[in-house]
Amino acid sequence: MRPGHALITMVEPHPGQEYAYNRWYEDDHYYAGAMAMPWMYAGRRWVATRDLQLLRFPAESAVARPVTAGCYLSTYWITEGRYADHMKWTVGINKRLNRDSRVHHARTHVFTAFQDHEATVYRDGAAGPRDFHALDHPYRGLVLEVVDAAEPERRAELLEWLVARRLPRALERSPAAMVVIFRPTPLPGDRMTYVKQVEGVDTRLTLLWFLECDPRDCWAEHFAPLADPVAASGPGRVELVAPFIPTVPGTDRYVDQLR
Repeated sequence: MRPGHALITMVEPHPGQEYAYNRWYEDDHYYAGAMAMPWMYAGRRWVATRDLQLLRFPAESAVARPVTAGCYLSTYWITEGRYADHMKWTVGINKRLNRDSRVHHARTHVFTAFQDHEATVYRDGAAGPRDFHALDHPYRGLVLEVVDAAEPERRAELLEWLVARRLPRALERSPAAMVVIFRPTPLPGDRMTYVKQVEGVDTRLTLLWFLECDPRDCWAEHFAPLADPVAASGPGRVELVAPFIPTVPGTDRYVDQLR
C-alpha cells in the first residue's frame, strides 16, 4: 500500500460565499465529487485561517497570486496504478454534477492538480503511521510546499537532493512525522472549464508535511527558514510554503476566521 497518486486542490471561495462554499463542499462535493468514486481511498480537508495565510511565503509566489489566496485545501489518495481508471470516473461524474446544478461556481481554483507519488521521507524510520495512513491519522496540521526545479532536466536532481539531504536534516527533532512528495500531471483535455491547466508539469514537486502540532506553534523554528537551503544549495526554488489545520467535519468552524 502507498498513495500511488493524489488529488491536491487549493481553492478560494469568493467573498461572501465562504459559508455556502464550505457547506456545499463538505455536505455534497467531498463525497459525490471525490470519495464515492472508485480507487480514491482516503481524503481530508484543511483550512488556513487569516493568521495562517499571513505566514505564507514567498510574497511573490508562482502558485498563489496573491500568496494568501486559497484558504481551503483538500487532499486525496488514489490507488497506485489506477489513475487512468479514476480519471474516467471523475471527469464523467463532475460533468454530470455540473448538469445537475450541484457545482458551486463562486470559487477559484488556485492550485489544483492530480499528482503522482515520488517519495516519502519519514522522521522516525519504520515507527509510526505510514504515508497511506496520513489522511486518516489525526495530524494537527499540514504544510503545503511547492518547489520548482530550475529546468525540467534538473527535477530528478532536485528530488534526489530533497530525499537524501534536505528532508532528513529538516525532519530531525521536527514536529513533522513525514513528508510526502508528488509531481503534478496534466489535467485531461475534457476537464471542467473552471479548472485551469496545471502549470510546472515538467519542473514542479509538491511536498506535504504532516504535523503533530499546530503549525503556528512551530513555524518560526521549523518552517520560516525553509526557503534558505533551497536557494543556497538546492537545484530549485521554493514557490509556496503554506500552513493549514484540519477542518472539523460537519461544522462551520473557522469559516468566520478566513478574512
